Amino acid sequence: MLARVFSCAVIGLDGVTVEVEVDAGRGLPKMTIVGLPDTAVQESRERVQTAVKNSGFTYPRKPVIVNLAPASVRKEGPYYDLPIALGVLAMLGIIPQAELAGSLVIGELSLDGSVRHVRGVLPMAAHARAEGFRRVFVPAADAVEAALIPDLEVISVNTLADIAAHLTGERPIPPQPSLDPDEVEVWVQTDFGEVKGQEHIKRALEVAAAGGHNVLMVGAPGAGKTLLARALPSILPSMTIDESLDVTRIYSVADQLPPDTPLLRSRPFRSPHHTISHAGLVGGGNWPHPGEISLAHRGVLFLDEFPEFGQRVLEVLRQPLEDKVVTISRASGSLTFPANFQLVAAMNPCPCGYYDDPVKACACSNSTVTKYQKRISGPLLDRIDIHVQVPRVDYEKLSGDRLGEPSVVIRGRVESARKLQQQRFAGTNLACNAEMHPAEVRKFCALDESGRSLMKTAMTQMQLSARAYHRILKLARTIADLAGSESIATSHLAEALQYRPRLID
Repeated sequence: MLARVFSCAVIGLDGVTVEVEVDAGRGLPKMTIVGLPDTAVQESRERVQTAVKNSGFTYPRKPVIVNLAPASVRKEGPYYDLPIALGVLAMLGIIPQAELAGSLVIGELSLDGSVRHVRGVLPMAAHARAEGFRRVFVPAADAVEAALIPDLEVISVNTLADIAAHLTGERPIPPQPSLDPDEVEVWVQTDFGEVKGQEHIKRALEVAAAGGHNVLMVGAPGAGKTLLARALPSILPSMTIDESLDVTRIYSVADQLPPDTPLLRSRPFRSPHHTISHAGLVGGGNWPHPGEISLAHRGVLFLDEFPEFGQRVLEVLRQPLEDKVVTISRASGSLTFPANFQLVAAMNPCPCGYYDDPVKACACSNSTVTKYQKRISGPLLDRIDIHVQVPRVDYEKLSGDRLGEPSVVIRGRVESARKLQQQRFAGTNLACNAEMHPAEVRKFCALDESGRSLMKTAMTQMQLSARAYHRILKLARTIADLAGSESIATSHLAEALQYRPRLID
């Protein structure tokens, strides 16, 4: 008897329904899997056969043919173990075929019949609801994650024997309770109150957080650049439920959800090493998966030792910084991953780290310093709104007991500025000032006479590009929002101009 079980594949970040058809023929016992399976899917033959036997069922002594439709979609991973096993049991009449109607099944089988964790359960569950499935069977380890999707019955499965007993009505499994996102803890890794001194840098990061701007910090080793960068997520606005689901979906597909954390409520902070490959940063592989810039979506991508990254690796950042997405093209097609992140980069001013340092002499020649700083191209620097010099911290500040302003207070000001931007961009797909296009800049960043005069002088003296001109206006708009001002004052524009690069000529 032909049996049909529905499962799911993940292409990029989206689910695709896969119909698992199981039938038996005549001849020697053998399982054949067709439908463009990869090696992991082909290995399901041995896992399914052994798991069925070890679960107390009789495996058919005849050839079993498994078809994964549609055949045009490439199948990867062990997601299809459980649906194939259920198809075999339904074909034998051990479980009723009708009980599988309207259900989507996902899971990897161990040889003893237990069901193991698989990645990408959240987008699969979202796809199941969108396609009208009433119920999903998922591994017990992933049930809470699938329960994030409303209006969907989630059945937690520990073993093949358990799901068979559920489908026959012998031992029904209660549905997994839905998860209240508000119950998930939001944790803070580094608080701004623990950062001694560096008030100017804290102000720059507050402006960056308020408008979604990119930052480059330049300073001697040990000045606190990494600590400041790690504190930035603590002052970013709290993620909405939709943003949390968006981020969790990426981490689910990349199989990087932390243990016992089905929903990410804290903004991501990614800090890849400078030896990272091009594919590791933007994503890729034979089966393209999200890279670091997608894992930093809605959060912070911190690149320490900025000039040490490969030039090709850095240059691929230019398009995602502008478009907020990254497209990976292969011969079989293209996939698009979200990449709406804030870039925070840190670097030393020279190879030894002490160029222009007031305490320690620099051992590098001017040509060496220039060559080091020119590892970062002008077009990439032009896409970074805020450039700040991080000075040494005085002993008195380091040894003092006085704490800085806590993150919760700064985040309050940042969220107030973001609310103004949400009202300003209502009805558009813009979320913050950094995302404004030239039309919005012209509409919302008008300058008075003194502001235009200052900007004209700056354009001439600082040799600003058209992109830099617009970025300064966006930055000034953010500073005005933090001050609660409807218009951009000259003082706001002057502060924005202070954040332009000041590297060696």
